[in-house]
Amino acid sequence: MSRISLFPLLSLTLAAGVLHGNSPSAESVDVFEAGQDGYHTFRIPSIIRTADGHLLALCEGRKAGRSDTGDIDVVQRRSTDGGRSWGPLQVVWDDEANTCGNPCPVVDQTTGTVWLLLTWNAGDISEREVATGFGQDSRRVFVTNSTDGGETWAAPRDITVHTKAATWSWYATGPGAGIQIRHGVDAGRMVMPCDHKQPGRDGTDFYSHVIYSDDHGAHWQLGGRSPGAEVNESEVVELSDGRLLLNMRNYNREQRSRQICISEDGGLSWHSQRHDPALVSPTCQASLRRLRWPTPDAPGVIVFANPASPKDRVRLTVRASLDEASSWRYSRVLVAGSAAYSCLVALDNDDIGCLHERDKYQRITFARFPLQWLMAETNAE
Repeated sequence: MSRISLFPLLSLTLAAGVLHGNSPSAESVDVFEAGQDGYHTFRIPSIIRTADGHLLALCEGRKAGRSDTGDIDVVQRRSTDGGRSWGPLQVVWDDEANTCGNPCPVVDQTTGTVWLLLTWNAGDISEREVATGFGQDSRRVFVTNSTDGGETWAAPRDITVHTKAATWSWYATGPGAGIQIRHGVDAGRMVMPCDHKQPGRDGTDFYSHVIYSDDHGAHWQLGGRSPGAEVNESEVVELSDGRLLLNMRNYNREQRSRQICISEDGGLSWHSQRHDPALVSPTCQASLRRLRWPTPDAPGVIVFANPASPKDRVRLTVRASLDEASSWRYSRVLVAGSAAYSCLVALDNDDIGCLHERDKYQRITFARFPLQWLMAETNAE
């Protein structure tokens, strides 16, 4: 493995637009554009807000094409003004011609450290060719961290033996972001949504699972998996009653909506897997994030984003739930045309950020809008 490569951060404002956090409308700026900085395509967006309020936009920089395999680096841009401007591209992990990807970050609210979960495999093998277990060239799990808000990163370390069962083949962290449990006996635990494949008779043995750390990132362990198959890329949220909810990409095409399941032990086990018919979805990743916790004067808010179409990656829609993800009363279309993966982030003053793919993977865009904009209209199916 090569050591980490990091370009210096310069003061650079992208010219794609200016964002206004208190604007009554959604405004956006392109953060990554295909063909820039020596990369053919940028995919798999992830965004996190650091302890000092800065934003880290991460994704995969794919050198030769749009393929999920080949020479792929993990890259980022940083914003110190809430997404109004972005610094230049930084390389977080480049391991020569190999595949480094699936960035999934979380911030330890106690220490301020940003932890970043990643996956790796040899660049000359495809998902179908990934071998079972911990093979040298097979799918492996890594973690890195930053103690200075993403300006620099530690060299990634291999945690595969602690976070992947020996019978699993494909494995992905995220995509999206993890959480740190805020309440109850598991407060402080960092929980990262993941997925894997387990060899089966019909090729549909895809599962979601989580990994977690109880010691501020020093060690990572394998948590529970979804009770049923036909799901993979997932996002996790802590509910106000202490349970965790896992929201999962669905492969059962008889019901074209997201699947969910519940944990009552901090992610060690999951139960009650079912479809959420309100969350219509193609086979695609989605994002789930808590915007605020309930108070005596106001309900909590959880937000969700995905292409709200039963078949196609179009119509990127953001939804808001005021009853702990039991229903999704409010929704609004953010991108009417081509749009795919996304990652939400909670900002100040009930503002919401959404880093998303659009225009058939030609760009990754950051949109910022107030909750009032989202709740002012309901125009998704």
